[in-house]
Amino acid sequence: MKIAATIARYLLGLIFLVFGLNGFLHFIPMPPPKGLAAQQFGGAIFMSHFWVVIFSVQVLGGVLLLVNRFVVLAVVLLGPVIVNILASTR
Repeated sequence: MKIAATIARYLLGLIFLVFGLNGFLHFIPMPPPKGLAAQQFGGAIFMSHFWVVIFSVQVLGGVLLLVNRFVVLAVVLLGPVIVNILASTR
């Protein structure tokens, strides 16, 4: 069971590190948002520079999980991000 927890921690850390860095470096192309509400929401996030906070939390949480330091803090930081990801997929 300890091996499964370690593998899950590494996978979660790697996923959040890669997609957090993608927010800054744009190495994975993404299609533009569909619908007026999605475009307005995306515009508000980018105009207010809140995207920097979101992607920084993802990178920080991913790095903390990968280096196995402050794992509980990393899970607490990534919890709201995971909830928002799940809430946005209808």
